[in-house]
Amino acid sequence: MRGIRPVTVTRNSQWLRPDASRVVTQLFVPGQEGFELRESRAGKVLTRILDLNETQVLAALDDVIVRCGGRHRSLIDTFRRHAAELADRLAAGSKLSEARMLLLGAVFTNEYAIEGAALCNPSIVVHPDQSGTRAGGVRIVMSVRGIGEGHRSSIGFRIGTVDEAGAVAIEDPAPFASAGANVPTLLDVDVFRGELASVRGAGEASDYVLDSLGEQFTRADLEERLEQLQQHRSTRRHAPTAIALIRAIADRAYGVEFAAETALSERVLWPATSAEAAGMEDARFVRFVDDDGAVTYYATYTAYSGSRISQQLLSTTDFRSFTSVPMVGRAAANKGLALFPRRIQGRFAAMSRSDRESNTVAFSDHPAVWTSSLPCQEPSQPWEALQLGNCGPPIETVDGWLVLTHGVGPMRTYRIGAILLDLDDPTRVLGRLTDPLLSAADDERDGYVPNVVYSCGGLVHADTLVLPFGVGDAAIRIATVPLPELLVALRA
Repeated sequence: MRGIRPVTVTRNSQWLRPDASRVVTQLFVPGQEGFELRESRAGKVLTRILDLNETQVLAALDDVIVRCGGRHRSLIDTFRRHAAELADRLAAGSKLSEARMLLLGAVFTNEYAIEGAALCNPSIVVHPDQSGTRAGGVRIVMSVRGIGEGHRSSIGFRIGTVDEAGAVAIEDPAPFASAGANVPTLLDVDVFRGELASVRGAGEASDYVLDSLGEQFTRADLEERLEQLQQHRSTRRHAPTAIALIRAIADRAYGVEFAAETALSERVLWPATSAEAAGMEDARFVRFVDDDGAVTYYATYTAYSGSRISQQLLSTTDFRSFTSVPMVGRAAANKGLALFPRRIQGRFAAMSRSDRESNTVAFSDHPAVWTSSLPCQEPSQPWEALQLGNCGPPIETVDGWLVLTHGVGPMRTYRIGAILLDLDDPTRVLGRLTDPLLSAADDERDGYVPNVVYSCGGLVHADTLVLPFGVGDAAIRIATVPLPELLVALRA
């Protein structure tokens, strides 16, 4: 189990660097930028737009379309949508010209550079569409973490290929970046019960609500039952607390839909709830194959509110429609939970870091509810003295589950290691590398966060481990490792 044999690691020459020209639009409300607790200045700004003559309106609108129109798929539609947000501030019967309405929408719109600060923490999975792929090769989807102004993170995508020899190439992204439309999604009773189980005193009131709703229900169904609880709160002491908690859980569940004409590398998953208002971090994507052969792409990610972290579970089958739901339970309380790509003995399994410093294994009957975990790997080497964690979902090999790990040591230096777990009992460690598999090279030490190499998931193709990794939390590179050589080293 010492893993002392050297392993060949080859870095691809390609660097993926942040592109500050990749921007999405946001509704901008002056006075509510987030750094001052003041009333909106929307009314005063609206008055100024209404006071302009038509010549000024046309000139200002022409200017913004010339400067920004080529950076977005449908900027005019965005202006119309944002102008509609101001409709309640207009006097009854007001009739504005099309140009004035569009200018009004433009004034209440701003651009956000999704990669303005950094691009990092990739994970890769096999693309759901393999049509036209070269024989022996495979098309892949790479998720990326873009970081912009205020350290706000979003999830983006790149497309690439791994050829029959294990060589990797990542394509340039689409010319636009587009956030999807948020849509309602069904709520799951097990998630609510899992989160509320640890809340003292909320049981009776929450049972009153949940017992009548079935396994899945809509937000409207939930609100109707909460209103009934509110009306009968006098006989249920903890009703107000239960109502607030239940709504907070429901607020974290939503869907995202992208237009069919958008390319996958154009799509951006953008923070949609207060729980993730400050960012969606470190998505660990996995191609999950259920016992009946059904394929679902899951991703666990860290939601950051600005003061608190929580974990969310993304799911999709086509990378066009997504759902995001809360992950609950003690084993999901910290960062970095990563799902195994299939059930183990009939149950979902995940790598967890529930104690914040070691690798554990959790089992569950529900992919979003993780109540406990079992010990797996503790820090033992200087380069992992501060903490251990995973670097993405386990990869199934003939010898066992290959788990890429990260270790944090002196000077808060992040390195990537590896362990090998038993296929039937992944709490059983069959082998581990005593030395890091990947450390920052001299030209990889500096960045947004120095001394960090970090991955959120690799894959194996053509007997090659393909390992994308973030460099200094600033850019992305790809390394390849001969799988047979790595397995021998792990079992040495």
